[in-house]
Amino acid sequence: MADQGGEQQVKGAGGAGGQAVASGRRTGARATTRSRTRSIAFAGLTIALMGVSAWVAIPLGPVLLTLQMFALMFALLVLTPKQCLAAIAGYLALGAAGLPMFSGMRGGIGMLVGPTGGYLWGYLVGAAAALLVLQVLRTLASRAEETSSTGASPRKTRTALTAPTAFAIDLAGCLVFIAITYACGCFQYALVAGIDLAAAAAVTIAPFAIPDLLKAIAAVICARAVRRALPSRK
Repeated sequence: MADQGGEQQVKGAGGAGGQAVASGRRTGARATTRSRTRSIAFAGLTIALMGVSAWVAIPLGPVLLTLQMFALMFALLVLTPKQCLAAIAGYLALGAAGLPMFSGMRGGIGMLVGPTGGYLWGYLVGAAAALLVLQVLRTLASRAEETSSTGASPRKTRTALTAPTAFAIDLAGCLVFIAITYACGCFQYALVAGIDLAAAAAVTIAPFAIPDLLKAIAAVICARAVRRALPSRK
């Protein structure tokens, strides 16, 4: 009888343990589903924002001045790296498929291979580089501030950056994004138009440098406000 009672207790404990494991797996699956749903929603909203911002255009020569750079830099700072890159790739794919996602409510693969197409695919290249730079700068700055505040070796956990440092790092990331986007756009414009890089830069970069710098500052300010309201980006 004692042996039977012991076996029943073992089976009961095993059953309870199995139920706990199953419950934990279900909870984890629900959390994963919610995270994926939120990521898809954020990416979709960002694609829509990029498209709408591209429609507000002021002609300055062959390249239109739009609010798109602001939208892209805002997404760069607010979204997670995966969400940001997925949103930009989705935006380019929809525009290449023919939807009016690009400046002047235009679309089609011809926009990507035309004179100003370098700016479009340059968004993705620039975002990837800027995200990497942001990650490196934030890590280095966090370690430096940890060391200076404690006088000891930095811990593996990253501390919160001071407001001026965080602002400067965000702005640096935006400037990297702008520079690489300009380089891609200028190179393709010179190649397609058959002119030298200096002439291409005078047409495709010079008129937009100051406006894009102002957009970068505005994007950093807005992104910091959003991050304070929604601190978790996981």
